[in-house]
Amino acid sequence: MSTNATSAGSRKAVKGRSSGRRSGLGRLGPLPWIGPAVLLIVLVVLWPVYEMVRTSFLKISVSGFVRGSAGFDKYKQLFDEPGLGSVITATLIWTVGVVALTMVLSLALAQLFNQHFPGRRLTRWALIAPWAASVLMTAIGFKWMLDRTAGVLNTVMADLGLIDRPEDWLGDPATAWPWMMFVAVFVSLPFTTYTLLAGLQTVPGEVYEAAKVDGAGVWETYRRITMPLLRPAFLVGVVINLINVFNSFPVIWGMTRGGPDSDTATTTVFMYQLKSSDIGESAAMSVVNFALVVVMVAAFLKVSRWNEEEA
Repeated sequence: MSTNATSAGSRKAVKGRSSGRRSGLGRLGPLPWIGPAVLLIVLVVLWPVYEMVRTSFLKISVSGFVRGSAGFDKYKQLFDEPGLGSVITATLIWTVGVVALTMVLSLALAQLFNQHFPGRRLTRWALIAPWAASVLMTAIGFKWMLDRTAGVLNTVMADLGLIDRPEDWLGDPATAWPWMMFVAVFVSLPFTTYTLLAGLQTVPGEVYEAAKVDGAGVWETYRRITMPLLRPAFLVGVVINLINVFNSFPVIWGMTRGGPDSDTATTTVFMYQLKSSDIGESAAMSVVNFALVVVMVAAFLKVSRWNEEEA
């Protein structure tokens, strides 16, 4: 009988220890599961932002040696740059223009690919090509095509009698900006189109049938049913494109390197140009860049009322 009591006591002790361990892990909640993701965000996002801000307050030689604190001198030096105002203006026009064109064309393509027609699968696969290829490789390919002496565009246009002499398409900002915007839209279309296409395919067919029974026309159905239900996917496409296009570097650097001078540079390219002469000022431009994109996205989300339900 004493043996039974001893074994029962042992079982209770083991059970108590295991429940204590379970209660200890339970107190951590979801931390063991989200911990790796939080650590990744800290290492990949927060720590670089901290280093970026810290560097903007330092005097750093071109070779990378810290020469002491600079206070706000790098920001003063940055805002005294004669070309900063035009670069910021060009960046805003570039961002709004590319995102607007991308969303309009992607919406049309998503509507097309949502229909049933011969070869639909092949055209969907073909749309992935600009996305699958390297953005820098695409930009360099268009740069070669637009080359003044050996570019295929000048050759074809001269053969057709459309131009009398070769054009320097990327040497003049007036023609370089439209071509760079074209390439930026070209590489942005696949992701945005598939985002909107996924949104269209979540709209129940019964909703359209009910609207048809109620006598709603095509345009009224599209305006009152399709667009409101597509709104979440549309907002995702706009926000991601705003961030990507604003920070776009490979397209501009691969085609013009921001030149001549900084006439075809956005703030991201301008930041890289400053790196060769002053790392601290370049870091200050990075901080300004970060603040601009946060404000721009926050303003869009505020205007679009992204967290409000449709009536």
